[in-house]
Amino acid sequence: MSQPEPPSEPAGKEPPGTLDQQGQQDMIQRIGRGIVHSLPPGWQEVSVRYRAVGSYRELAAELIAPNGTGIPVVVTPEVGELFAELRHGMYQPHRGTWVSATYRLSRPASYSVDFNGDHNPDWEQEPPYTEFAAELSLYPRATHNIPAWLAERGGITTPASARSPEQLRRAEVFDGTDAVGRPVTNRGELPPEERDLVLEYLERAPVILAARGYDSDRLDPYGRATVPMTFHTDGSWIWPGAVGYYLRTHELAPQADLVRHIRERDFQLPYVDDEARELAVSVITAKQNS
Repeated sequence: MSQPEPPSEPAGKEPPGTLDQQGQQDMIQRIGRGIVHSLPPGWQEVSVRYRAVGSYRELAAELIAPNGTGIPVVVTPEVGELFAELRHGMYQPHRGTWVSATYRLSRPASYSVDFNGDHNPDWEQEPPYTEFAAELSLYPRATHNIPAWLAERGGITTPASARSPEQLRRAEVFDGTDAVGRPVTNRGELPPEERDLVLEYLERAPVILAARGYDSDRLDPYGRATVPMTFHTDGSWIWPGAVGYYLRTHELAPQADLVRHIRERDFQLPYVDDEARELAVSVITAKQNS
């Protein structure tokens, strides 16, 4: 069972994300000491789970018996406060902060801490949806770093991903080839103010397939092998890493429909869930095997 943790304002008076690596380690050590001071004599192993979103918190601890059975134990409220300070201090701009942590201690001096910032914690009691919205206000994330479960509960609308192969569009690097096999394109240049935004979108989208080595640059007079052999997806489109490469290296714009799609999304990558990634992989592998 979790110990009740009353809602509170974000821990500490410092802005979020001010703990450096040493500060984080110091805080983790303080949490460990607080846990140990709460335990009965003769303990051998303990697991403490802290979950938080917005100002909602849950704290649960259990002693681990030799046979693996968990025995609930109460730890001092100070442990919850220290976890809250650590969470606040570990915020990263555009990435957010973690929403659950598991601290394991074993005698004589072994410990580990696991942080989770992407998956919905296994709550003892589902927090009010207002707390998910508060999380995104207190610890803002870039759109592509907002998991679907957090976006849904926080009232954030994210573009829907394709759910069938027919819905996924695939971008081509070139428009075709001429009679001797040289690449042909018939595309306008990107406006200067959009070039870097489009490039960031193309290169930061999740990589779903990658091969070792590099392909030949077909616009390089020497044909040097510098083109990444990767595929990316945003859940609606699939494109080779070469699309971003040729934009960066040769100012070759992606095909017009893909550029239009990126503009419609205001150059913001959505969160791409596992189902969308697996679908994109299946489309690519089916194409390669056909």
